[in-house]
Amino acid sequence: MAVALSTADLSLLNGSSTTTKAKDEAGSADRFLKLLVAQMQNQDPLNPMDNAQVTSQMAQINTVNGIEKLNTTVEGLSGQFMQMQALQGASLVGRDVIVPGSRLSIDDGVGQGGFELNSAADNVKVEVLSPAGQVIDTIQLGAQGSGRHGFDWPAKDVAADAGLSFRVTATSGASVLPTTALMRDRVNAVSTGGDTLTLELERSGQVAYSDIKAFN
Repeated sequence: MAVALSTADLSLLNGSSTTTKAKDEAGSADRFLKLLVAQMQNQDPLNPMDNAQVTSQMAQINTVNGIEKLNTTVEGLSGQFMQMQALQGASLVGRDVIVPGSRLSIDDGVGQGGFELNSAADNVKVEVLSPAGQVIDTIQLGAQGSGRHGFDWPAKDVAADAGLSFRVTATSGASVLPTTALMRDRVNAVSTGGDTLTLELERSGQVAYSDIKAFN
């Protein structure tokens, strides 16, 4: 009678230690052949294994080996992708990026900020806030379409390190629409950890590379 390979047999063929992958892969075919010969020696002579059974079990060992090779290939590609991301991230050091945040950037007497809308708005209002959260000025931007937008505010003699922020309110009819405030920041350093690339920003601290909205 034919004896099917068990889950334990397949685990044995695949190997259990990642530190001996190469050795396990080299010996898996030999172990498979030994198991197959043992099955054929102990089969019922009146009911021998047919070609379909042999083919099925050979497909099992090929599947195990194929998955192992695929995993190794994916791991290699993931490592190369992280190296490419790190190189790209390193080139951003000293450059400005656009990230989620509500800090107002002030340069040469002009305050700048931005926002993102998921849908068109009938009216958009930007409030400039003091460090204590008090409204010191309001900018009416009117109707705005979906997507990213920027705005300028006449900062006059306000210092760049005044610590001002802004708040965006968008409405459509009587409904208040969700908005994402965007700010400009500078990349000071880049770090990698596991499969994550992180940017160290001047004002926002650590921000994931995937959270960057745009590069200046």
